[in-house]
Amino acid sequence: MDIMIVGASMGLGRALMDGLAQDGHSMHGVARRAPAAASSALPPDAFSKQHWISADLSHADAAPALAAACPDALDVLIYNLGIWEDTAFTEQYDFLSQSDQALRRLVDVNLTGALLTLRHLLPYLLRSSQPRLILTGSTSGLRQSGRPEVAFGATKFALNGLADSLREGYRDQGLAVTCLQLGYLNTTDGLDVPLQAAAQRDLGETIPVHDVLTIVRSLLQLSPASFVRELTLPALRDSRF
Repeated sequence: MDIMIVGASMGLGRALMDGLAQDGHSMHGVARRAPAAASSALPPDAFSKQHWISADLSHADAAPALAAACPDALDVLIYNLGIWEDTAFTEQYDFLSQSDQALRRLVDVNLTGALLTLRHLLPYLLRSSQPRLILTGSTSGLRQSGRPEVAFGATKFALNGLADSLREGYRDQGLAVTCLQLGYLNTTDGLDVPLQAAAQRDLGETIPVHDVLTIVRSLLQLSPASFVRELTLPALRDSRF
């Protein structure tokens, strides 16, 4: 498959980029700066399947430039890009302390960037015989999430509306749209760390990126007759769930 990951240089995006390359897929990673070749522990045959595109989706002209660098057709698009407020997920977070500029940038990256990117990349995705779009959401975007981060939660909540509308608009063309509502992730441990060791970090309160890779691999194995509409994946010890 030809797979593009937007937000692929580190953390979950990099784990998906590396893991799916090892499965033999042709990977196209989008990041503000392409990571150095030395940062990858992939075997040469898998590393050769990774192609990088530099784009900063907080800029209005980034989406058309990204489309110009896109391969002729995509089978899967994974939109993994997202930022959050300063001091988010800490006891110091306060919505009123956030600057107008920071809030605008967050919305531009998380929502406006997603809308523009999908508008420009969707034609390439629809050329596939089984087009699939995977949006990385967050448990912060669920109703009664128990989190106070206003702008981050609002933009992640908006992804569900975006997904619903795309499903209805392109159902006849076979577009499968999945929202992954992910809880707190362990992005410290990459795929080079054994799963069981990664699962023990943070006393089980964060999710190893290995588990998200397992979910994505399962999504890619589905037939054109079905899709996963929405999947919530919190940490087992997340008291909100």
